Amino acid sequence: MTDIPAATQRSRVRVPLRFGDGYRVDSELVTFHGLVDGQEHLAVVLGEPGPNPLVRLHSECLTGDVFGSARCDCGPQLREAVERIAERGGVLLYLRQEGRGIGLYNKLDAYALQDQGLDTYAANTALGLPEDGRDYTAAAQMLKALGIESLDLLSNNPDKAGQLRDLGIDVRDRVPTGVFTTAHNVRYLRAKVLQTQHTLPLGELSVG
Repeated sequence: MTDIPAATQRSRVRVPLRFGDGYRVDSELVTFHGLVDGQEHLAVVLGEPGPNPLVRLHSECLTGDVFGSARCDCGPQLREAVERIAERGGVLLYLRQEGRGIGLYNKLDAYALQDQGLDTYAANTALGLPEDGRDYTAAAQMLKALGIESLDLLSNNPDKAGQLRDLGIDVRDRVPTGVFTTAHNVRYLRAKVLQTQHTLPLGELSVG
């Protein structure tokens, strides 16, 4: 287990959320002091978190979360996570880690290489960037600042659970998200299964 600096809560503010399909829910947004990477990450508290809340670590995706890009599954995952967490009680950590940590411009450069036939991980490598540059130390800081040290993780990504455990968070269970395929993201989803062992049903991810 790695000892990490303590973060503290900076502010809490109630914000009602509304999605394009009409779903609405009340939330509380929490900001923090002392995060190791200096980024403005947010905790979105939903429902009534219990002793083992449902938690999702959601990496920011401007193209998917805001513009509804069909090249990834980020927007639908965000929408699903908010409702599932609100029903059970828990927290969504919205982490400023665009493009698996490489940034927006680099992500779009990687898209251009994917259009030439590379998968999402090979495209990052071709740009001299890590396949996945995300570090979840700040996420563990946020959870501890919220008093959460044991949780169920809403994620298909085993690396998130592994990093949180190494950082002293008790991940009791990893709960898979839904599968959100489009004609434009099937190869992307298959690459996540084959390259980084995401728990998605490979047989359902056929290229149309």
